[in-house]
Amino acid sequence: MMHSKIPLAQTVVQLCKLKNIKHIVISPGSRNAPLTIGFTNDDFFKCYSIVDERCAAFFALGIAQQLQEPTAMVCTSGSALLNYYPAISEAFYSDIPLVVLSADRPKHLINIGDGQTINQKNVYSNHILYSANLKLDIKNENYLSKKEELPIFKNLENKLERMLGLQESIQTYNESEINTALNLAQFKNGPVHINVPFDEPLYEFSKTLTVKPKVKSLELKPHKIDDAELDDCLDEWYVAKRKIILVGVLKPNSVEQKLLEDLADDDGVLVFTETTSNLHHPNFFPSIDKMIAPLSEEDLKALQPDILITFGGMIVSKKIKAFLRQYQPKQHWHIDEKKANDTFFCLTKHIEASPNQFFSAFIPKITHLAKSTYFDTWTAVKKHRSKKHLEYIKEIPFSDFKVFHHVLKAIPNKSILQLGNSSTVRYAQLFNLNASLEVFCNRGTSGIDGSTSTAIGCASVSNKQTVFVTGDLSFFYDSNALWNNYIPKNFRIIVINNQGGGIFRILPGHKNTDNFDNYFETIHDLTAQQLCEMYKFQYSKASTEAELVECLNGFFNASETPKLLEVFTPRTINDEVLLEYFNSIK
Repeated sequence: MMHSKIPLAQTVVQLCKLKNIKHIVISPGSRNAPLTIGFTNDDFFKCYSIVDERCAAFFALGIAQQLQEPTAMVCTSGSALLNYYPAISEAFYSDIPLVVLSADRPKHLINIGDGQTINQKNVYSNHILYSANLKLDIKNENYLSKKEELPIFKNLENKLERMLGLQESIQTYNESEINTALNLAQFKNGPVHINVPFDEPLYEFSKTLTVKPKVKSLELKPHKIDDAELDDCLDEWYVAKRKIILVGVLKPNSVEQKLLEDLADDDGVLVFTETTSNLHHPNFFPSIDKMIAPLSEEDLKALQPDILITFGGMIVSKKIKAFLRQYQPKQHWHIDEKKANDTFFCLTKHIEASPNQFFSAFIPKITHLAKSTYFDTWTAVKKHRSKKHLEYIKEIPFSDFKVFHHVLKAIPNKSILQLGNSSTVRYAQLFNLNASLEVFCNRGTSGIDGSTSTAIGCASVSNKQTVFVTGDLSFFYDSNALWNNYIPKNFRIIVINNQGGGIFRILPGHKNTDNFDNYFETIHDLTAQQLCEMYKFQYSKASTEAELVECLNGFFNASETPKLLEVFTPRTINDEVLLEYFNSIK
């Protein structure tokens, strides 16, 4: 087996291997050559080559999202690692483990006008679990030819450090920093940054390892829920007649079904679930906006909870956020092992546990409940809304709303559904999804920038069919995502092209002016057809309801290449159809 000759590169690669980090997404470069040599010459690793670093990082995010284990990205020095930043921030807020391995130049080449150099130390400081800034190896006396001598001050520094025996301490320091970073990525679920300086020559090989790095484990103390805290929760629970449990982003199958059934049996509890929660039960309340939007002030007061329990990630629904900020509960408990966002400005308890841990300890202790008509009242409203929803779909013209009705019904059972951000995920919230689907969306920062790359990363490591539904702006923004050699044949993209940023027509503002068209909605006449030809996707399109139904009929069948369906909707009526929906379902 071939290794880089540089001890630091060997140390990074070997510790990744010892920590079982298998998936390595590499963006080609020169300064990162020692790492590329190490990873690509070891069959233990599954290596991917993706040129665009922004796409590469979101691709890695999709892998880590699915496998729930750290995925590493390797890039050269300079602006390359800045292109990772959107995915790093998404991983930070979505608790997804990513490992950034950025190559760097030696200290003496920073801030002197040398090419491809920026200040890489702690560059992600606001959105990272840990930044490890490694130290340069000290070179042997004969390592450089006379022509390659370093500046005199650097040469003297090396000799002094050799005399003091500092290479051994540098190796110890580097091993400790790498271990710390990788442990945090693995056990704290988030992104870490390891900045790795290399001096030239960069491309020399060695058949043997010159380092034997030691693995250090992270000591994790099992968290026990305090009995006093549980008793306090129970006291408040017994007197509350109106309780809402609101669930944000969750991984599929992350909450035990028995616990869900116990929660659903309480007639004083309403469980509101978002599309991204991946929770389903006949007694739960999905499609939150469908429930909340048409309510009068009197209705909202009747819905106001005494206790609000939240768990999971970010909440999509602006309407539930506005409701709970205005009609605040007396108690808001958030259940999460790491953090508690005071989303509704009334947080009273942060229960530092997983939902399974808390409810497994809490529910068996409940001995009696206050009588309540809360569940029955709002179940009647839910049934009424569902009936009106179906009636409305029958009467509306072809539009974004009707497209989502057909598309979401057509997705095969047990598929992975990746949703683009902005209006895509919000439309999906209005429909009761097939419970066998696993739903994902980049809701950590809610950006449109890397959704396609994330979906492809997911598809590359999943045995299930991945279906990506997106809007036109998000798709074109991330079109470099298709420059990728790892897209499986069964991957499917559905682009809903309304010729601009349709969500801005829904938001308050002056529509149908030159200023609005150019700077908010960004009207365009682009299509995905040429991109599909270039990247060898099978392309189809639909501009009417009949064409859409016909295209969907065979869209998910097996094929020799991935497929893309582009659905064109009328730009100027989508907002009217959506806004009228909330009036029609009252």
